[in-house]
Order: sequence, then structure tokens, then C-alpha cells
Amino acid sequence: MSQRQIGYCTNVHAGPDLGQTRANLERYAEEVKRRYSPQQPMGVGLWLAAPAARQLCASPNELREFADYLREAGLVPFTLNGFPYGDFHREVVKHDVYLPTWMAPARLEYTRDLAQVLDAILPAQLEGTISTLPIGWGAHRDDFEGLQQAGRQLAALANELADRESKTGRCLSVCLEPEPGCVMDRAEHIVEFFEQHLLPMGREAAIRRHVRVCHDVCHSAVMFEPQEEALRRYRDAGVQVGKVQVSSAVALPLSELGPADRDAALAQLAAFNEPRYLHQTVHRDEAGHERFFEDLAPALAALSNVSDGEIRVHFHVPIYLESFSALRTTREQVLECLREVECDHFEVETYAWNVLPQELRHESLAAGIAEELSWFRDQLAS
Repeated sequence: MSQRQIGYCTNVHAGPDLGQTRANLERYAEEVKRRYSPQQPMGVGLWLAAPAARQLCASPNELREFADYLREAGLVPFTLNGFPYGDFHREVVKHDVYLPTWMAPARLEYTRDLAQVLDAILPAQLEGTISTLPIGWGAHRDDFEGLQQAGRQLAALANELADRESKTGRCLSVCLEPEPGCVMDRAEHIVEFFEQHLLPMGREAAIRRHVRVCHDVCHSAVMFEPQEEALRRYRDAGVQVGKVQVSSAVALPLSELGPADRDAALAQLAAFNEPRYLHQTVHRDEAGHERFFEDLAPALAALSNVSDGEIRVHFHVPIYLESFSALRTTREQVLECLREVECDHFEVETYAWNVLPQELRHESLAAGIAEELSWFRDQLAS
């Protein structure tokens, strides 16, 4: 049974091991719940790094205790973020977040662990989703044999999830998440992968039910991909959207600014050039031509004298913000997505709170996340 679920992704909190994961839930998630949903259970999108997932799978007692804690705390883990494999908060992450790829056995084993954990901690009658990386960084885009191997691994996982559902009655799905610069960074790439590398590798019914898409609104917006167009492509191809990551990017509409304001806006944008995460950047000129930069620093260097078009940056900012000083956000894309999407799992994913420029941070992390969830709940209700 599918029910609409809303939660926030806990990859905003540092800690790759199980002890830190539990401590973060107690310190932050419980406080978010007190602010946002004091009387009712609250959804969470759990990030469990590979060591934490393996530990839970290896210890039935710890897994049972973890499930009991979540239930008693009123936290509903309807989805898992299975994209970051290791420490997502070390000093420099950058391209390492795309490792291991879906060509590697370690990625399959990690996702199997996540499926086992999710099945054990998810309340009865609920479906579960696991988001995962779109195969790997874009350097693998022309690696035909590698993509075939990724397809074989995902098809094998789909068969396992189908067999699990036949025994337990619970549907779990793994959801590929397109990201700028990766093997799949647009809806068309997802469709191509399904048709060329995934569907030929296994049982079509199992694949279509248990391999879906995680539509990250920020990622799609950075690629200047209209929400309606992306979601229509999935529908037309018979690819289900299992999960939406509700997120917003930084935008700089150069064409709307005079020279002095442009300089001020570019200076403000430079404050987002931080060393931990990759901040893919796309400039689209007024003629519709696009330039892709794999990080913000080279984009700033190349675009310092550009005066037309718009710049969009892969930097997850609070979803309730429409603008701040000279910069804007792609918040409107969230609303466009809601008008078009057919999906019941919504995960607010502003993982970059801790590296935001100081003026955008909230009085406390829990307060900021609660405000995001409240804003999103209001949009769903309107």
C-alpha cells in the first residue's frame, strides 16, 4: 500500500557509523519533530553509510533495537538515501560521492544491505524507496560494457526485491537519481539506460516495479530541464517516479541585472564556492546555448564578464527561500514539480545547511529543517 509520506533527509548530519547515526536522530530529528509534527509521527529519509548498514544487517538485535527506537520516537523511515556510500561530511567529498559506481559489486552489496534494513525498520503496510546514484560520474557515459554491468546488477537486485515482495507483501524499490555531470543527468538519459542497458537484462515486470527514478528538483533545475517535460518523459517510457527529493538551487539571472548589480551578485555567488561538495554549474545564454562546469570555481572564472542569460548552481539551499540579496533560487521548480508529479514519497534534501553562507543559516539546524517541512506541507495542501 502506498501512502503519501513527507520527511527530511538525514544526510545533513555528519556521521558514517551507527552510533553517530542514532545520536544525530536523537539530537536533531527528534527536535525537528517537536517543532514540525509534535502530535503525529514524522517521516525521515535515513542516510545510512555502508558501515552502519552492514552493522545492522550483521546484528539482528541491533537492527531490532534500531527499529524499536524509531517507532518509539515517532520517526517513520519511509525512504533511505543510498547515494553517499561513505563519509559524506569529511573535509573534501567532491567526486568521491560517486564511488563505488553501479559497475562495482560493492554498490550492489551496499544497496542489498539497505533493502534488508528498510524492510526491517519500516512500519507494516508501507512501501519503501531507496535512492541511489545514476551509475557514476559522467566519465563512464560511453563505457558500454560498464553500463551493461550496471544494468545486470540492477536487474539482479530487481529480481531479489520482487522475490522479497512475494514473501513479505512489501514493495521496495531502488530509485536512480539523475545528477548534473553524471552518467544520467537528464530524464532522457534515464530512459536510454532503461531501454538499452537495464530492461534487456532481466524480467521486465520486476525491473519496472522495483527500479524507479528519484527525481531531484534541484538537479533537474540546474540542467534547465522543465519539470513537466522530465516527468512526461518518465511517464511515456513507463518509468515510475518512486521518490522526489524536494530541493532548490541557486540562480543568478544575469540578463535582469545592470553592471553594478551583476558584479555584486557574482561576488555573492562566490561565497558559495566551498571545498567540500561539488557544485556543478550551468550557464544558459539568451539564445538557449548552455555551458556546463563541473564545479563553481571554474564557472566563476569563465563567466566573470558574461552579461546575459542565467547561471544555476548545484547548491541545495533552503526550499522556502525565493531570493536572497542579489541572488534567486529555483523554488518555483518545486511548485512546478508538484503540479505534475505522480508520487507519494517526498524527501526534503537540503544537505548543505552546514556549508551555507552564514547569513542563510537558521538560529538552529532543527528550526531551519522544520521551517522547510512546514513550507512544503503548506504547498501540498494549497
